[in-house]
Amino acid sequence: MNFSRAETDRLEVNLTPLIDVVFLLLIFFMVTTTFNQQAELRVDLPEASAEEQSLDVIPIEITIDRTGMYFVNGTNLVNNEAKTLMQSLQKIVSDDKDRGVIIRADAATPHQAVITAMDTVARLGITKLSIATSKPK
Repeated sequence: MNFSRAETDRLEVNLTPLIDVVFLLLIFFMVTTTFNQQAELRVDLPEASAEEQSLDVIPIEITIDRTGMYFVNGTNLVNNEAKTLMQSLQKIVSDDKDRGVIIRADAATPHQAVITAMDTVARLGITKLSIATSKPK
């Protein structure tokens, strides 16, 4: 079998279209790929100890039930408005800004009720604020 020069040239595989297709696929995947850049805020949370600390001054206790009603030291307020909570706290605090506040909120309490209580405490100038939690069972 004698092959002429013209027949051997026909048997060559041209790689140019294949390289073009590979580059097009590469560009397609680069353009359509989504890169997850999640903004994460790193917070070093404080550790809670199981030891009870002795308190010199008995703190004010604000309890919030699951409906958002406020109780100050066990006394139910007439409504759940910030103004009513402010008046109730002002009667108890008067000039003693060193007295702390503990907020005890039900797990199903609306978030706004807790924020309102925290904001009211801050407006009174009280800087010692704790949020009560329970230990996991």
